[in-house]
Amino acid sequence: MKNDNTSYERYQRQVILKEFGEAGQQKLLKAKALVIGAGGLGCPALQYLAAAGVGNIGIVDDDVVSITNLHRQPLYNTMDIGFAKAGKAKHALARLNPEINITAYPDRLTTSNALDIIEAYDVVIDGTDNFATRYMINDACVLLNKPLVYGAVSQFEGQVAVFHHRMPTGEYSVNYRHLFPNPPKQGEVLSCAEAGVLGVLPGIIGTMQANETIKLITGMGELLINSILTYNALTNHTYEIGIPATTEAESMVPASAAAFKQMDYQLLCSSVQPDGGFEIDAIHFDTLLNKEAVEIIDVRETHEWPLPTGFNYKRISLMQLKEAMPAIKSNTVIVFCQSGKRSLQAAQWLFDEFGESKKIYSLQGGIIQWINNHSTAQV
Repeated sequence: MKNDNTSYERYQRQVILKEFGEAGQQKLLKAKALVIGAGGLGCPALQYLAAAGVGNIGIVDDDVVSITNLHRQPLYNTMDIGFAKAGKAKHALARLNPEINITAYPDRLTTSNALDIIEAYDVVIDGTDNFATRYMINDACVLLNKPLVYGAVSQFEGQVAVFHHRMPTGEYSVNYRHLFPNPPKQGEVLSCAEAGVLGVLPGIIGTMQANETIKLITGMGELLINSILTYNALTNHTYEIGIPATTEAESMVPASAAAFKQMDYQLLCSSVQPDGGFEIDAIHFDTLLNKEAVEIIDVRETHEWPLPTGFNYKRISLMQLKEAMPAIKSNTVIVFCQSGKRSLQAAQWLFDEFGESKKIYSLQGGIIQWINNHSTAQV
C-alpha cells in the first residue's frame, strides 16, 4: 500500500478489520480482476472492486449505453447514452479511484479472443445476460484454471456462485456446466429484456459478486463453492443449494484451446430451424395481415404490454401453447412476443407439431420493434 495519507485514509476502514489487515489490502492491490459485462451486474461489481482497491481491473463490453439501462446501471447517466459502456465505465471508475489500473475492452467476447483476454487475469466476474456467453466464459475459465464468480438475475430473483475454484486439496470446485449440463434452448428461459427485472436486484447480486471476489482474493471467509445462493428481493429469503460434480459435465468442456476456438456457442444454445428459418420482418408481417387465413398469436404472458392495435390476435402464453395447438386451424400462423426470442421457440414447437402442413412465422424483433416501426400505431 502506498505510504501516503490519502491512500491510507481511502482503505482505512477495511484495513482495520483484523481478518483483513494491510496484508489483505496488499493482495487486492496486486490482484487482476476481469469483469465481463458492464451492465446491471457488472456496474455494482466494478464500483465496489474499484473502491476496495483491486489494483488491476479489466472491463469487457461491446454495448453502448441506452436509456433502458439507467434504472439498474447507475454507473452511467443520461449524458452517456449512445457511448460505449466499457469506456464510460473506465472513466467513472478512474474518478472513483485514480490509484488503480483499468483496462477497457470495447469488444464482443468471442472464442477467438476470450482465452487471450482472460489469461491475463486472476479472477473473472461474469456479468453477462445470455447463456451462450456464459458457457463460453465458463469453458475458457476451466481451460485456463481461472476462478469464475457467477451471477444472474431475472424479475425478482438472483443467483450467485463461485465456479472452478482451486480448493486446498488441489481439486477444483464445480463449474457452470455442473449446474446446467444441458444448455436451455433459445426462448426457454427469459432474459431481463423479456421477463423484466427490479432495478435494485442486479445491484444486490452484483455487490454479492464483488464480495465473493474480495473474499477469493484475500482468502477471507467461506466462498460459495459447490453450491449456489438464490436471493428473492420480494421476500428477502435466501437459500443455498449444493451442486454435485458429474463426469458428464466435465466431458462437455472443450479439451483444448483449439477445440474451444472451434466451438459455436450460439448454436449450442439456439433452436434448430428448418431451411430458411421462421423469422419475418415488419414489412412481410404487414403484408400477411391482409390475408384472411392468417392466425396471429401473442405468446407473451397476460400481464405484458404494450398491446398492439390494428390487427386481431389471440393471447396464448408460450407455456400454454402446446396444450392449445389442437385449436389452431389456419394454414398460416404468425407468432410474436416482446423481442422475438420466445416467438422463435413457439415457431419451432409449431413446426414440430404441424411440419410443412402449415406456414409458421415469427415476428423478427418482436412487437416492440414493430410498434417502433409504425409511428401511427396506438399502444
